[in-house]
Amino acid sequence: MKSKLMIFVLFGILITSVGASPVFGENGSVVVSTDKSSYSESDVILVSGEIKYIALGDQLSLIVESPNGNIVQLDQMTVGSDKKFSTEINPSGSYWKDPGMYKITITQNENNQAVMSFEFTGITSVSVNEAEDVIAEDVIAEDVIAEDVIAEDVIAEDVIDSIITATTITIQDSTDLISYEITNGKLINVIPDMDAVSLLLYIEAIGDGSITLTIPRSVLDATINNEDDEFFVLVDGEEGDFEEIITSTDRTLTINFLAGTEQIEIIGTFVIPEFGTIAAMILAVAIISIIAISSKSRLSIVPRY
Repeated sequence: MKSKLMIFVLFGILITSVGASPVFGENGSVVVSTDKSSYSESDVILVSGEIKYIALGDQLSLIVESPNGNIVQLDQMTVGSDKKFSTEINPSGSYWKDPGMYKITITQNENNQAVMSFEFTGITSVSVNEAEDVIAEDVIAEDVIAEDVIAEDVIAEDVIDSIITATTITIQDSTDLISYEITNGKLINVIPDMDAVSLLLYIEAIGDGSITLTIPRSVLDATINNEDDEFFVLVDGEEGDFEEIITSTDRTLTINFLAGTEQIEIIGTFVIPEFGTIAAMILAVAIISIIAISSKSRLSIVPRY
């Protein structure tokens, strides 16, 4: 009898330990985990992980989705020199009200991301009516009569529309910084393409938005015969419209993008210095040859006595 009781006790301890263990998500290049598998309203969610290839970019995006698919958290993290990252999530507000499984997606670029899930009991201290009242006030300000019940997906869209991130990012394999402001998206990485004389911007666009970048002329420029020329911009491979402000030290571009956009390429147009040097050398040799031939011709027609 005692042995049976001991078995049940050990089995209960085993189940409890499994429930409290960290949860992991990985795809080989990115590994992410949380400190627990289940959280309640007062808990802080600790997210940590590691990347395999830091050369692919040290900027990671974090997106948390509720059980109904709404985005409840957006964040950007910088990977340390040890290839590790961590952040804390404090669940609060009406968008965390639903109990169930929440999904975390960590993205390094379009080919490297990790997905994992955790259980959350939901927020009970914030009533749904309070959240609806806040939205109703915004709608009334626009002279529109609001309904008592507002769909959750509409709430999420209103929140996303207001997300504007302004910061700087380091260009991969360099110490140069680009300041930027992005709406409805995350700038994941900036990679220079020496052959194409361009900058490749990898983004996550959760809605239609825009990105404004201030690019130092020392990083990328577009000139012809020492005169400013226009950049050429591709948005997911298609020519994109943009607005530009030019100063003596930098060039500021505002580029619009659609939801789901992954890559923006900014191409500079200018005379490659190596080509100019070779052309000058060829021209110099040609001039010397012409002078030599001309001098010889003059000598040949001078009468000899």
